[in-house]
Amino acid sequence: MLEPGDTAPAFTLPRDGGGAVSLADFAGGPAVVYFYPRDDTPGCTTEAVEFSAGIEAFAALGAPVIGISKDSVASHEKFRDKHRLGVILASDEGSDTCERYGVWGEKSMYGKTFLGVTRATFLIGADGKIARVWPKVKVAGHVAEVLAALRAL
Repeated sequence: MLEPGDTAPAFTLPRDGGGAVSLADFAGGPAVVYFYPRDDTPGCTTEAVEFSAGIEAFAALGAPVIGISKDSVASHEKFRDKHRLGVILASDEGSDTCERYGVWGEKSMYGKTFLGVTRATFLIGADGKIARVWPKVKVAGHVAEVLAALRAL
């Protein structure tokens, strides 16, 4: 997984609503990039709803919030519409971006091992470097932590 001080890997991914989102679109300002396992599951829904509830606070600080999973754009759009999400949802179906950020790998649940996306958040500074990393995110209180770290940049 990437560490603070590392250059954030560039990406251009298809997004909800059509078109693509690129990290370069936000160069010169901070950005929040969070990775999550799957659309419309309990933890992922809570996280996306909480980031969406704080979207105005992130915008006031000049930081877009981009959620990335391996789900398709069509899945993202259903997820967005069902929960009225305000974050950008990007599709990394090939897992290239997940791999470059170090969030794609072996996981285990209920004694079974499988490959999947680890829930993690990266705060990227205006210089394009990773300012803060939250690996293996616990959803409760997470958005408030990210906002506090963003304010401290």
